[in-house]
Amino acid sequence: MSQVPAATRTLRVLRFLATQADPVPLERIVRACDLPRSTAYHLLNTMIDEGFVVHLPDEHRYGLGVAAFEVGSGFTRQEPLARLARRPLAELVDRAGHGAHLAVLHGRDVLYVIEERAPGRPPLVTDVGVRLPAHLTASGRAILAALPASQVRALYPDRDAFVDRHGKGPASLSALRSVLSETRQRGHATEDGEVTPGLRSVAAAVLDHNRHPVAGVAVTFPSDAGADVGAIATAVARTATRLTRRVSGGVAP
Repeated sequence: MSQVPAATRTLRVLRFLATQADPVPLERIVRACDLPRSTAYHLLNTMIDEGFVVHLPDEHRYGLGVAAFEVGSGFTRQEPLARLARRPLAELVDRAGHGAHLAVLHGRDVLYVIEERAPGRPPLVTDVGVRLPAHLTASGRAILAALPASQVRALYPDRDAFVDRHGKGPASLSALRSVLSETRQRGHATEDGEVTPGLRSVAAAVLDHNRHPVAGVAVTFPSDAGADVGAIATAVARTATRLTRRVSGGVAP
């Protein structure tokens, strides 16, 4: 049991490194993971020995190693999240009458892993394998709103981190924090025309057993469709709660 805190810290570091677009310096890891400098240094050296982390001495930075890639590849092969989510998403589409999707955070983007299209509805930009800026999407905002503030700050260190698509959406960390605060207060995330003009989305986060967001569930529909947004938000939140129970090992139908 004495090793559990070390294991938790190790996984925290790996999770942080996985969200970064490039290798990062030690001090960035210390701040983002809330670790003593000496602890972070020893953890990183152990992970280097095991192949999960590489040290770039010329740049004084750390990044993910080959062993981390092997773990990620195993996840891709097994597709456990997609397997758990496919049926609930299909049922969400039946209830909402609009397309739904599941996305995961990949750096500052969200990566779409499932799209369930409603019958008769046109295809969306959120097709499987597509990546979009997390701060503009409802799925991304739902995930970011559930992350620690330090991790959000590490993901968006300056204005250059904020990609623009249609001249809408947060363009600074303070603006993003405001959006995420509203998301937490509301209980779900929204976006309207920031990804695709004329379309809006409602999303909620799927959490693991540590209450860490592992994905976002969203429904997308035309802005002028006269849809019952409240009913859609409720259905999305229920689906996210159902998936949270599944992912965290709880019993769920």
